[in-house]
Amino acid sequence: MEIEEIYGDLPTLETERLILRKITLDDVDDIYSYGFNEEVAKYVTWDAHKTLSDTKAFVDFALCQYENKNVAPWGIEYKEDGKLIGTADFILWQPNHNRAEVGYVLSPAYWGKGIVTEAAKEIITFGFNHMDLVRIQARCFIENIGSERVMQKLGMTFEGIIRKGMLAKGKHQDLKMYSILKEEFLAADRSK
Repeated sequence: MEIEEIYGDLPTLETERLILRKITLDDVDDIYSYGFNEEVAKYVTWDAHKTLSDTKAFVDFALCQYENKNVAPWGIEYKEDGKLIGTADFILWQPNHNRAEVGYVLSPAYWGKGIVTEAAKEIITFGFNHMDLVRIQARCFIENIGSERVMQKLGMTFEGIIRKGMLAKGKHQDLKMYSILKEEFLAADRSK
């Protein structure tokens, strides 16, 4: 499976409460509404957006990624209000090794409702069913308890701490590593 095969036309995915779709220029205001928040940016690699221009630059980057058939984010649209409330994506995909890494961010107005878990589960399902993946992993800064809980709810297994595993925000960050294998995911899905 080649990256271009999936990201040449990123498919829209749907769950009970969410539509996972390509980001558009119409989403700039919605993305800015959470992207400027210091609490949202605290545990991610990017800085809080200072202006709408920062958000537009992110959207332009995503549009360029779609156009060039590169790994790019799904926007998380909340069906109930039609707002784009976050993103979820494979931030890293290594087709030669049949593995990928999932990442996500969500507006704080929607925290604590299982939305990221719902979005990430749909993307993980897509990865195992359509991208020939055998392993999907996720990492978070060790202080990011919310993200770690999402990984646990997804049925991922804690593998350990990657000491000084990422240079972000001017310092080397320790990261918690979680993963799930295709057979584990399918077994958990069948048991429900």
